[in-house]
Amino acid sequence: MPDRIRGVLYDIDGVLVTSWQEIEGAAAAVRRIRESGLRRAFLTNTTSRTCGEIAKRLCDTGIEVEPAEIVTAARLTAEFVRDRHPGAAVWVLNHGDITADLTGLTLDDEHPDVVVIGGAGPEFDHAALSRVAELMLDGVPVVAMHSGLTWATADGLRVDAGVYLPGLEAAGNARIEVVGKPAAPGFRTAAALMRLDPAEVVMVGDDLYSDVLAAQDAGLTGVLVRTGKFRPGVLASADRAPDHVIDSVAALPELLARQAGSGEPAVTDESE
Repeated sequence: MPDRIRGVLYDIDGVLVTSWQEIEGAAAAVRRIRESGLRRAFLTNTTSRTCGEIAKRLCDTGIEVEPAEIVTAARLTAEFVRDRHPGAAVWVLNHGDITADLTGLTLDDEHPDVVVIGGAGPEFDHAALSRVAELMLDGVPVVAMHSGLTWATADGLRVDAGVYLPGLEAAGNARIEVVGKPAAPGFRTAAALMRLDPAEVVMVGDDLYSDVLAAQDAGLTGVLVRTGKFRPGVLASADRAPDHVIDSVAALPELLARQAGSGEPAVTDESE
């Protein structure tokens, strides 16, 4: 790992918590890394809770964070829509009330100028998805908060919005712009919020493609954890490798301390 690393960007679900229960050792690891002087932010595709709610839930598990350190896909999307479609009426198809993170947007489910697709849930029924496709055919632009395929719960994996996007693009005969992970702008914006260049930041995630390899493509160093949605078969079949693989975020402080300026190879697997 390069000795220029000055910040850590954490995924939340599957890395720090699962179903809002702390993954063993996460709170202590986050605290140790903060005490070492590294900057930090928390980048999540969670679209069912606001930044404030996420910060509170993490604090309740013993992981002390501030709302300003949370970078949600909703927060990124609101910034994107305000910039690209100023003054537009927006229909948000999402599981959960995240209105507080959509500052500056005019919400209008009936007559939208833009459709925003958030996290999947019961709201993604036949009627709603059919309406999205029809609006696309009528020329209404669609923006996705993220294109994640799954997320981890205590009861197993759940499919997410990314499962629906290719079909909607085909049915609607138009491209859907993705803002959050795995799109590069999300990682770069999070690094900028830490006042760091992407090359100075480590991204820690449980999703090989959406978290880790996508972050590496954006110029960050990737660390894959073997918790959450991690599956050995996905890693084994990948044609690209993460920069580092560790059993859990609890091992991150040692990895950062040991490899800073060590000149070790870029790819390491802490299970070996």
